[in-house]
Amino acid sequence: MTVALERPTKKSRSAQIREQLGYPIIDTDVHTQEFEPAFLDYLAQVGGSKIADSFREHLPGAGRYRWFQQTPEERHKYRTARPPFWGRPTKNTLDLATITLPKLLHERLQEAGTDFAVLYPNLATLAPQIKNEEMRRAVCRAANLYHAEIFHPYSDRLTPIATIPLNTPEEGIAELEYAVKELGLKAIQIPGYVTRVIPGFENYSEEVQREATWIDNFALDSAYDYDPFWAKCIELKVVPTTHASGMGWTSRRSISNYQYNHIGHFASAAEAFCKALFFGGVTNRFPSLKFAFLEGGSAWGASLYTDIIWHWETRNPEILQNNHPGNVNREELRELFTRYGGKEFQNRFDEIGSGLGFHGKYFAPEDPGELNEFAAAGITKAEDVRDRFLNHFYFGTESDDARVAYAFHQKANPYGDACGGQSQRVKAFLGSDSGHWDVPDITAVTSNAYSMVERGILSEEDLRYFLSTHPLELYTSLNRDFFKGTAIEKAATEYLAGKESQK
Repeated sequence: MTVALERPTKKSRSAQIREQLGYPIIDTDVHTQEFEPAFLDYLAQVGGSKIADSFREHLPGAGRYRWFQQTPEERHKYRTARPPFWGRPTKNTLDLATITLPKLLHERLQEAGTDFAVLYPNLATLAPQIKNEEMRRAVCRAANLYHAEIFHPYSDRLTPIATIPLNTPEEGIAELEYAVKELGLKAIQIPGYVTRVIPGFENYSEEVQREATWIDNFALDSAYDYDPFWAKCIELKVVPTTHASGMGWTSRRSISNYQYNHIGHFASAAEAFCKALFFGGVTNRFPSLKFAFLEGGSAWGASLYTDIIWHWETRNPEILQNNHPGNVNREELRELFTRYGGKEFQNRFDEIGSGLGFHGKYFAPEDPGELNEFAAAGITKAEDVRDRFLNHFYFGTESDDARVAYAFHQKANPYGDACGGQSQRVKAFLGSDSGHWDVPDITAVTSNAYSMVERGILSEEDLRYFLSTHPLELYTSLNRDFFKGTAIEKAATEYLAGKESQK
């Protein structure tokens, strides 16, 4: 039986809004899905038939789905977190096919009101977390080869990320050079972290090692020096982006409720990476390097930015001296206890001690270690926090996420309405997450975003930053030719010329 397919002839509301706006709209996070038989051909080409057979029989990453094979008693015994389920569009068969077929996605992109999209293939987002090194590197290499080839004919509007493993900086550099130099990929995704076994537990059983882990965010207290990798990103003119998952971390381990585990997990993983980059000094040592965090929204970015400034203002090395345990005036303390203390204190003044309570000697040691925890970040004043943060970090936000208002609430964010200078926004940009369950209609992307202007959540100017200016800024920051040969090349050239004229 042949099904007659009728494509819509009337422009979608998103497409109509795009024409009305008159500037290019860039979606930085569209999810696609690999066609399994074709991908296995590429994997066999890269790693051999043995690797491909092993992949097919023991799907890497399937460990997170062991919940489905366990009895309720086993789930309780091992506290196995309930994993994702029913995560793809199915009732809308057209949308399901769209995320697998490059030609169809290219054809339908403008129905969503977008001109250009950065693609995050589903397997590619998982590949860097594969534990076995041989399998991890083979899957990442095959994924990059597969996506580079199938999307190449549609590069005027679509560009897939290269997936880069980072268990060591050397591993990352090797795949980065291949993806950029050999395959011509220009957008990359790195994991936001690597889970490593705590060294003191390496001799325990596999079950114990699986739980006794720590999160290596590549920048703070890392097992390796990742500066060579950051330097290589600059050399090859690629912006690191991440799509990290925090599901299964600490409190996100409900054995019965996936929504409980899902809510906030992208933001928590992204925040951990972002804080490491900031406090580890990466944005200080590499002033031209920018980072983007996908799918976690931007409200957490606005909150973290404000929180770091607050911590600087209350915990910087100078003001911290107010808390030095040696500052306690014992005579004054005794006098106050004598004057205001009740019967509990009578004849016990010799037991006052430091006045810091039970844990005083631990809470306020004479030698607490490094006092200036902002040193690596190069912070000497609050304005430095602003520069290290706002100039380096971008936050992918879905088109219907009204919490983007926090990023653009300039009066509420520090230096957002700076007098005598250009005000600065927390850099939220469109990352629709099309292709997953939370986008039931992939053609509604731009209309969803524009509804925030209609509801007074964003201004027209804010919307332009969200849909166009911030993604243009991010992707041309290292590579001025990022959009060369694309449908928005002219607009990107005009944007860069405008930036030059403002200098």
